[in-house]
Amino acid sequence: MSESTVDPLRRSVEVEYWVTDGDGSLTDPGELVDASPGAEREFVEPVLEVKTTPCDSAAELREELYERLGDVLSRAEEVGKRLVPLATPISTETVTERQSDRTRIQNRVIGSNFQYARHCVGTHVHVEQRPGREIDQYNALVALDPALALVNSSPYYDGRRLAAGARSKLYRRMAYDDVPHQGRLWRYADDTREWSRRLERRFEEFVVRAEEEGVDRATIEANFDPESAVWTPVQLRAEFGTVEWRSPDCALPSDVLRLANSVADVVNRLDDAELRIEGDRGRVTDDRVVLPEFDAVLGYVDAAIEDGLDSEAVRSYLDRMGFDVDAYSPVSHEVADRETVTAAEAREVRLAHADRLDRDVWSAVRQ
Repeated sequence: MSESTVDPLRRSVEVEYWVTDGDGSLTDPGELVDASPGAEREFVEPVLEVKTTPCDSAAELREELYERLGDVLSRAEEVGKRLVPLATPISTETVTERQSDRTRIQNRVIGSNFQYARHCVGTHVHVEQRPGREIDQYNALVALDPALALVNSSPYYDGRRLAAGARSKLYRRMAYDDVPHQGRLWRYADDTREWSRRLERRFEEFVVRAEEEGVDRATIEANFDPESAVWTPVQLRAEFGTVEWRSPDCALPSDVLRLANSVADVVNRLDDAELRIEGDRGRVTDDRVVLPEFDAVLGYVDAAIEDGLDSEAVRSYLDRMGFDVDAYSPVSHEVADRETVTAAEAREVRLAHADRLDRDVWSAVRQ
C-alpha cells in the first residue's frame, strides 16, 4: 500500500486478553489492573483490557502499546499469571461475570444467549474522525470488516470447532441472534443524521425490551445511552471523536499494530481520494477508494468468519483493499487440527500462546 499524502490519522487500540495462572487455568487479573495506565477489568472476571491513548503515528502507537503490555507482563511474572492472546477459552469453561447493573440488564434483554458473549475477547481499533468526512470513514470501515479474517485467533467454542472466527460467530450469530440489530454489521449510512436516527431507534428498542423484562427506565438510562447500548461492529463514537472497529479477535500485539495501522491508512486516503460505492469487488488505489455494495460486503464477512484466509475470495478482496495478506498467519488455521479439544489440551494451548505473547512483547521492548 502506498503512503497517503495526508498526515496519518490519530489512532488507538484496546486489546483484551485472557488471564490464566501458571497452569493455564483462567483466573482473575488481580494486581495486573494496577500494573500500567490503561489496564482495566472487563465485564467477565478472567479478562484484562489494555488501552492506549490516541497516538499521532504508527511509531507512537507501537511504543505505547508495547510499553504498557511490558509493564503488565512484568507484574504478571511477579505474581505467577499469564496473558493469553486467543479469542475464546477454547474448551468448556465457566466464565464468571462481574456483577453490575449493566450486565444484569444485558442478561435480561439478551437472555441465555448472553453466555456466548462471556467467552469472547477481542481488539477495538479507533481512528480519529475527520470533520465532514465522518460518514465516509464509517462506510469505509464497514467495507473493511472482512479484514477480521487476518487475525482470527480461535476456531473453538466449548471444546468444539465452530468457525475460523469463532468469536465473531458467537457474537454476531449466536449472542445477539434474538436482537440482530444490536450485534450485526449495519449498512452504509448516507450522513450523520441517519446514523443518529439509527442509534435512537435501536436504543428505544433496547429500552422497550428491557422494560418488558422488568427493568425500570431510570435504571436503564443510568447504565446505557444510545451510543453504549449497541454492539454493532463499526460505530461512530461521539464520546471519543472516533470511528471504532470492534471486529478483530485478540491477537499478538505485532498483528494488532499491523492491522490497526493498515486500517488507518485506508481511512486516511479518504482525505485526498475519490470515494465510490459500486459493484461487488472493491479496491483501493492512490486516487480512489471503491467500496462494494453492502450485500457483497456481507458475503465477504460471512466467508471471513466461516473460512477465514482459507477463502480465496476473502484473500483477494483484502488484497484489493490494500492489505498485505501474506504478512498475517491467523492462529485459527494453525490450531484447527482437531474437531474437539479437552480441558487439559486447552490449558496447554493457552500457555503456548502466552509464551508467544511474551516473546512478541519482549523482543519489541528490547529493540
